Amino acid sequence: MKVEALFREDSYLTEVDAKVAAVVGGGGIVLDRTVFYATSGGQPGDSGWLERRDGTRIGIAATTTGESKDHIIHVPDASQPQLAVGEEVIARIDWERRHRLMRLHTACHLLSVVCPYPVTGASINNEDARIDFDMEGATADKEETTRALMELVTADHPVYIRTITEEELAANPGLIKSKNVRPPSTGQVRLVCIGENGSVDSQPCGGTHVRTTGEIGEVHIGKIEKKGRENRRFRLRFGPMPA
Repeated sequence: MKVEALFREDSYLTEVDAKVAAVVGGGGIVLDRTVFYATSGGQPGDSGWLERRDGTRIGIAATTTGESKDHIIHVPDASQPQLAVGEEVIARIDWERRHRLMRLHTACHLLSVVCPYPVTGASINNEDARIDFDMEGATADKEETTRALMELVTADHPVYIRTITEEELAANPGLIKSKNVRPPSTGQVRLVCIGENGSVDSQPCGGTHVRTTGEIGEVHIGKIEKKGRENRRFRLRFGPMPA
């Protein structure tokens, strides 16, 4: 069942009127349209609530995908009332949490510019993010990486979405930063672009991002860890670098 995923076009939508399209195993709720981002690409799914017409709320602990990325499942908190198919609700995300994830996710894109190496893994949570790079033979310094990263943040570059064809992506393989994961094949590829005409960065991504790099705020590299002979893990955190 394909769900209208409104967050793909506008990451700043916080609520939408929706209708229950299905209730799946374990009580998962599928809506006909949603602003809830589902876990993917290292970014966790949204939490929040569904509000019934009588004002009662169904807490949503997580958002996942089913058979495809268009099958979005809202996972309720334990012991929540059962919704009926066809019931109308207002879907509202936990905006404060989402916005922190958006800021960190966009900062991860900038880190892949500062460290132009193949990405071998990534994960984001409410407090920090990690990105793993294949850096065989290369080194990095926390202070210098933070300085370069914050230059891109404070430049307040625009961040926006554009779409290209799979053929265009095939002709520009350098757009793909991930070493092991290819963008999903849907006929169209969603690019997240930073800077005028993508002058800072352009790469396929289905996540949510802020509108300008300045909205990220102050961030720093908290740690660089060695993970095997080639991999280096960068820990990205909010706030200034500790003295």
